Amino acid sequence: MPHGPAEVGVGPWEGPRPEGPGSEVYDAELLAAGDRRNVVDRYRYWSVAAIVADLDTRRHDFHVAIENWQHDVNIGAVVRTANAFLAAEVHIVGQRRWNRRGAMVTDRYQHLRHHPTAEDLAAHLAGLPGGPVPLLGIDNLPGSQHLETMAVPRRVCFLFGQEGPGLSEGARAACDGTFSIAQFGSTRSINASAAAAIAMHAWVRTHADLAGDDAWRG
Repeated sequence: MPHGPAEVGVGPWEGPRPEGPGSEVYDAELLAAGDRRNVVDRYRYWSVAAIVADLDTRRHDFHVAIENWQHDVNIGAVVRTANAFLAAEVHIVGQRRWNRRGAMVTDRYQHLRHHPTAEDLAAHLAGLPGGPVPLLGIDNLPGSQHLETMAVPRRVCFLFGQEGPGLSEGARAACDGTFSIAQFGSTRSINASAAAAIAMHAWVRTHADLAGDDAWRG
């Protein structure tokens, strides 16, 4: 049996077109043709620029960074999750071009920044308005703090390595510290995009405002 709606989104706008104050957020082409994008209902028919501007009014204080040396397919999934949890920025370290397939177009709504090396990333974070942002790597290294028990900083950048090798030596040296995610099975590591999602959700559980309407729960 098929599951879910036969078609995602909404069709062409019905009735008079929006006018007056607030109508500038709407996209004329979407109003005419319909909006089949993967966006929450509050943004139906809005232009990309209007959506980004609205997200910018309430972005969270955490950043996400991932190394890109092997064109890892996980990068797109990390970007998608960062959009879902409303990260301040996503930083790509290493090669400028990255595999966007897993992002499912969410990169249009997420601020992305490229850095040649982890050292460049650390220097950027050190000079941000409001003071330096700590760079915390995730890797199962000796001396790493347990994510499950550590105090997750409000202003922080989580750095993730490539699937397989993990954080590079340069990334480890650039980090202010590392943390690990508890595992109990036989595998040596979990998927990089899954690890990123766990870390971001740990920040949300600690710092996000869940009382208002901004938290979309489906």
